[in-house]
Amino acid sequence: MVSVRLENLTKKFEDVVAVNNLNLTIRDKEFMCFLGPSGCGKTTTMRCIAGLETPTSGDIYFDEERVTHLPPKDRDVAYVFQFYVIYPGLNTFDQIAFPLKVRGYPKEEIRKRVKEVTELLRMEHVLDKPISQLTVDERQRIELARALIRQPKVYLLDEPLTNLDAGLRAYMRAEIKNLFRKVSATTIYVTHDQIEAMSMADRIAVMNFGVLQQVGTPDELYNKPKNLFVAGFIGSPAMNMIECTLIEEDDKAYLDAGEFKYEISESIVKAIKSQTSSRELVLGIRPEDVMFSREPRENAIKAKVSINEPIGHRMIVHATIGKYMTIKANILREAISPGQDVWIVLDENKIHIFDKTNGLAII
Repeated sequence: MVSVRLENLTKKFEDVVAVNNLNLTIRDKEFMCFLGPSGCGKTTTMRCIAGLETPTSGDIYFDEERVTHLPPKDRDVAYVFQFYVIYPGLNTFDQIAFPLKVRGYPKEEIRKRVKEVTELLRMEHVLDKPISQLTVDERQRIELARALIRQPKVYLLDEPLTNLDAGLRAYMRAEIKNLFRKVSATTIYVTHDQIEAMSMADRIAVMNFGVLQQVGTPDELYNKPKNLFVAGFIGSPAMNMIECTLIEEDDKAYLDAGEFKYEISESIVKAIKSQTSSRELVLGIRPEDVMFSREPRENAIKAKVSINEPIGHRMIVHATIGKYMTIKANILREAISPGQDVWIVLDENKIHIFDKTNGLAII
């Protein structure tokens, strides 16, 4: 296996910049996810790595070998596409063995590798099945088996679970994570689904409009987002974002959101002033960090419950502050009803503060 290094990678399609000056290293044997909304440049980046697209500028390295302009056949990568490919007229065994047959591998080596990869994927039972009788799950496994049987330097998986239903997708997430842990391979996985990325990846590269926003472990992205985009994209339900202004009066400091004022400590004020001259900020709090009190409390925010969404033993509560401002809370299921008055309690250690002018995290 190898590390993959992207240096100032840019790809333009006429006037559209699909990937903009991307610098990133995928470590040897790492499972890296490219995550972002549709059109953010993640698949274009992967196609450049595979050699299916030629960068407009910048370079791609496998370890220290520059592969920027090598044809795909000379890069030794395996690409699993979004929609599985079934070759007409071939049985299941030959579907899996196809990459080795076209490379002229001996029959005995082909049989050995097909046996190994089908055991790894727990699909030995489908080898004698006609293709027409295979389930969607089994056909997707054929696509994975074709990639694995080659034993390439790098595996590239482009949203391979998109065409599966929700239950099967959750099952296959665990299967793929376990599979690539066993083969200990350098793997790049493209997805727009943050749950897939958070549950599978060693590290995640978050992209938007062709620009790399942040790289980190799932925990780093969740707990320490570098900007408003990452904070809002990672997490379900999304982080609550409240525009506010830093004000100081009577020797105290507050975040003034119009409908409420939230008092903050001197240490937070110092942190804000050390990083920005602007007083226009965004207060962020994750729904699971929002707590409710049935009685007024110091520095609590009065609200009214508007909607409940039961999800098993937990519930998503929408609470309205004033006329229009809404905060979501993800709490253990309890007797709380629409129309009920509550007081929102924020843990100062769990809040995030962003500079509204540039979107960068301060706290």
